[in-house]
Amino acid sequence: MIDVPQTYRWLLAITLPRTIECALALLGVQEVVGKGSNRTIIGWRDELNAAGVPITGYADDDIPWCGLFAAIVCHRAGKPVVKAPLWARNWASFGSKADKASLGDVLVFVRNGGGHVGFYVGEDATCYHVLGGNQSNRVSITRIEKARCIAARRPPYTNQPASVLPFRLAATGTVSSNEA
Repeated sequence: MIDVPQTYRWLLAITLPRTIECALALLGVQEVVGKGSNRTIIGWRDELNAAGVPITGYADDDIPWCGLFAAIVCHRAGKPVVKAPLWARNWASFGSKADKASLGDVLVFVRNGGGHVGFYVGEDATCYHVLGGNQSNRVSITRIEKARCIAARRPPYTNQPASVLPFRLAATGTVSSNEA
């Protein structure tokens, strides 16, 4: 069973978009701080390269990997992967524009030194609750200020799940200030 934080256990009781199913399966994967890299994260690069999704210039999990996480999730969910997916802001061209961020959507954020990408699981008045990689050096769900969001993008669906809706959540937990 996936170790989902109590606040988000409701996700296990509904039919999820494939992006969220695939992302939740990776919850808790964390990088090796300092010398060395997590073989799982490096394996994502290799899996994508083998599938014809070029991942170049990624040799160590000290390199920001939120885009790599988004790419492996989309690949495993049967969704397209953007060109040069390691660059978080490239995800602003993914799928189609979402008028209102909803479960499973890709969210792109600005941050000092670049960008960040993750998946929408909910929101409170001021923050999105984002399931992403390289959040405190691991795959986690964290709160990121809505004001930092520059794009909400809907994955392409043949049959969009009924759960692709906005979810209002309690404003609990720390607000992330830099996901690198």
